Amino acid sequence: MADFKDRSLENAYAYAALLPHNVAKQPARRFIRRAELRRMVALADTTIYEMEKRGEFPRRIALLPRIVVWDLTEVEAWMDKCLSNRSSGSFEPTKPAVLAKRKARSSSRK
Repeated sequence: MADFKDRSLENAYAYAALLPHNVAKQPARRFIRRAELRRMVALADTTIYEMEKRGEFPRRIALLPRIVVWDLTEVEAWMDKCLSNRSSGSFEPTKPAVLAKRKARSSSRK
């Protein structure tokens, strides 16, 4: 019986040696839904959508036709980028696209 346990342990070590060493070290990818995203970034849905279209915010992932999620690591990286821009003094807020649309409409009416 002891011989069987030793062999199974040897097989486990041999199998583990074949696996890539970084498998256990990789963090699990986590997706977040809209409600959790809004708690994290405190932006309105339309602002998030407009920023996504301009490439200023991580893109949503459509899991199903009515279920969208965001990659948590991408959102956290965006937040880190915002913090580093703030601390470096290179922060320039962008004007919402809605204001540009309003201005274009009002100038075309004149």
